Amino acid sequence: MRVEGDFIKINEWLTPLSWIYGIGARFRNWLFDVGLKKSKAFAIPVISVGNITVGGSGKTPHVEYLVRLLQDRVKVAVLSRGYKRKSHGYVLADADTTMPQIGDEPYQMHQKFPNIFVAVDKKRCNGIERITHDEETKETDVILLDDAFQHRYVKPGINILLIDYHRIIIYDKLLPAGRLREPSSGKNRADVVIITKCPKDLKPMEFRVLTKAMDLFPYQELFFTTLEYEKLTPVFGDRANQLERIEKNFNVLLLTGIASPEQIIHDLKVDRTKLTTLSFSDHHNFKSKDINKINDTFDEMPEPKIIVTTEKDAVRLKSTEGLSQSVQDNIYALPIRVKFMLEQEETFNEKIISYVRKNSRNSILVKAKNDHKSKNSDHSGNRSRTISFRDN
Repeated sequence: MRVEGDFIKINEWLTPLSWIYGIGARFRNWLFDVGLKKSKAFAIPVISVGNITVGGSGKTPHVEYLVRLLQDRVKVAVLSRGYKRKSHGYVLADADTTMPQIGDEPYQMHQKFPNIFVAVDKKRCNGIERITHDEETKETDVILLDDAFQHRYVKPGINILLIDYHRIIIYDKLLPAGRLREPSSGKNRADVVIITKCPKDLKPMEFRVLTKAMDLFPYQELFFTTLEYEKLTPVFGDRANQLERIEKNFNVLLLTGIASPEQIIHDLKVDRTKLTTLSFSDHHNFKSKDINKINDTFDEMPEPKIIVTTEKDAVRLKSTEGLSQSVQDNIYALPIRVKFMLEQEETFNEKIISYVRKNSRNSILVKAKNDHKSKNSDHSGNRSRTISFRDN
């Protein structure tokens, strides 16, 4: 049996600093738990997707899954912080919005799903207020919060926690020794826990071991997802020129600026003698020296050759200057989708759709939910609502 947490690297010498960090994280959570810091519920369905590790758990493809599930039924808005954007405050994406204004992941979703609202605001409560009251977006039926598990000022109706199979939180440590943003006990706030990036050949015994190791409460539901890759899509040029697969004779430059490129390296199944990797930090803003390195590295590779990158990196690369014509002609983005395992997709879909159907902006339970201070107050409520779902 493979070892869960196989990408975890613990810097043991930093453990004392992690202990100090943990005091602050636990104190902050305590302030919310006892009501000294306030969490606000809203009279609109709010679904939060996040993690308690630094990067790399698959938040964007899972948010996109929810968008695909809901966009033909209700009016969807995605609200993100807009990490590393060049703007401030609340920004609603429109036809003239650029990637630097809202950040790479929101821009990616804005480009892929033109029929939804995509907004960014570091202050999520303010962002929700703007979406629900501004004339352009006030008909929104459901708000998806991207990367908001730690943003406890908002009390979502469904709180989804993502855990990378390769970085199971019970084997990790707090920052800076490990990559946990808060103690693993924070998982108790989740209504739904999804173990992401699972190998497709996971055995039944491994599912059982993981389920037991997560030690969830009865009110929590556990799901497993894996990644599926779609056709390689040209970053520059006509999307019709997609590639079905990477040919065996290709020399491949894998270009990534994400938190955990190991999974893609594994999944590409390219002969290591034909694979060259250039890895940058998550959300990396490519500078001129980086562009020169990309150009030079690709130029030195033998033919036939292509460059493979992620959709998120492709968004940033299209906003840069200086890529050689050879690079632009041969660089492809690798789109990914999540797939539920153990035939859990229908159960998950029904949970989400049922919640959106039953919840209302006019719920008389919203105030009561805000005032509720018990441990379970973060879990999905039963606010009554009827939404008239549009026909697919």
